[in-house]
Amino acid sequence: MAPFIYAKRGNIHIIDVKKTLKGLLIAKKLLVEVVSSGKDVVFVGTKRQAQKAVEAAAKKCEMHYVCQRWLGGMLTNFRTVRARLQRLEELEAMADDGVLDSESKKQASRLKREMRKIKSNLEGVRNMSRLPGAVVVVDAKKEYLALREARKLEIATVGILDTDSDPDTVDVAIPANDDSIRAVDLILHELADAVAIGKAMTPARQEAPQRPKRVRSRRPPMARAGEERVQPAAEESQAAPTIGAVSQETQTAQQDPMEEGGQMGTDNP
Repeated sequence: MAPFIYAKRGNIHIIDVKKTLKGLLIAKKLLVEVVSSGKDVVFVGTKRQAQKAVEAAAKKCEMHYVCQRWLGGMLTNFRTVRARLQRLEELEAMADDGVLDSESKKQASRLKREMRKIKSNLEGVRNMSRLPGAVVVVDAKKEYLALREARKLEIATVGILDTDSDPDTVDVAIPANDDSIRAVDLILHELADAVAIGKAMTPARQEAPQRPKRVRSRRPPMARAGEERVQPAAEESQAAPTIGAVSQETQTAQQDPMEEGGQMGTDNP
């Protein structure tokens, strides 16, 4: 993080605000491109200072978030996560229909505890039906599991990093004090605005004019085949008189020497 540090006073490192602004602009551009291409973004921040800011930013731009606990395999084992979300929907349906009330107290307590646990961990990603196009984390050092899974799946990553983090663990680094609630809230607010801009650009891309397709003949293939069969017959009918004319010329050529010979014979005594 040395390139991002402006000065050092005692044991306190002062981050260069220009580098923070530069990283923020690059991250916003990346998120606009990702979202405008039709992909989603996941905001991750499980530390206490970032939980409310992460949830608020994700809800603002209608994206997914994880603010309680990152479960191992949430990206690399996405099928299992979807199965747990289906289980949550089943439990909620049972609670709405009153099925849980008809169970024994022990069984009902166990099912309700299971429902609360799944909802606490996966509430922010329950509408995520596919892998995201980008992951935004607060404190890359703490969210190393999410970054490792994203890198394995070649998903773009954006991280708010403090001076104790490694900038090489993310694709776009935003140097800032990740322990400051106001700083985290401000940066996530800007990133959420970039996501909203990308979502607004998505319909424009879908309605963009496409290249005109090549117009093909609407005639049925059988009709074209019939024309191909009739054409040789017409050519043969046109070629027939030519053969007759050649035979007449041949007969004339055979008679001419005889006529010449007759004339020569009459001249002889």
